[in-house]
Amino acid sequence: MCLVVFEWDPAAERRLVLVGNRDEFHARPTAPMAWWGEPPVLGGRDLLAGGTWLAVDAAGRFGVLTNFRGGGAPQDPPSRGTLIPRFLAADASPGEFLDDLAGDAQRYAGFSLLLGDRHELAYLSNGERSPRQRLARGTYGLSNGLLDSPWPKVTASRARLAAALAAGTAPEPLLDLLADRRVAADGELPDTGLALELERRLSAPFIVGEGYGTRSSSVLWLSGDGRGVVLERTHAPDGASTGLRRFVIGAGR
Repeated sequence: MCLVVFEWDPAAERRLVLVGNRDEFHARPTAPMAWWGEPPVLGGRDLLAGGTWLAVDAAGRFGVLTNFRGGGAPQDPPSRGTLIPRFLAADASPGEFLDDLAGDAQRYAGFSLLLGDRHELAYLSNGERSPRQRLARGTYGLSNGLLDSPWPKVTASRARLAAALAAGTAPEPLLDLLADRRVAADGELPDTGLALELERRLSAPFIVGEGYGTRSSSVLWLSGDGRGVVLERTHAPDGASTGLRRFVIGAGR
């Protein structure tokens, strides 16, 4: 993913509501949201390097990955996309998994990783050398920086999510929450080492471009008992919708 906003409250009936956009080169081979693997995992798949950017299992355990922009790149790094399937196949809690990963995190290209179950939501980024965090209830935003970095598209999208949930929205309308194609003003742009023109283009919540842009928008809506709904809308290079998928998560372990 390249932009994620979410509300988390493990004690509430509505445990997690997460909305995200995946931005990627349109030529990169990708499988849309589907059940795959054993035990089964629901998520999209990167068919070039393997793995996924967003996945959830039948028990409502989930993972979300964003790339971290900036910093050095390790030589021959393993695929970041394999981290979520590894967590979902493990018995470890989100915090335990990230504690084990922390010592090895610099082997990977830059990432931020959110892992959750019914009781805990934990966060780790190798973009800063610090221990993982256990997140308290609240509304958060994440793009290609650190959690809640005040990038314009993060702060604006987080506010839109909070307003939509306060108004009593259903999952389906949230697919349009990150459809904003407006770029930020130059004075508000983050400085991530990119050329100004590219920094501008990437500042929009929804990116349209022939070679690179928003490939899919997703909603993950989970209740306290592990049940939930997952939606994915895929997009063409001109931003038009190419399909909508809807899945129901049942209560598991």
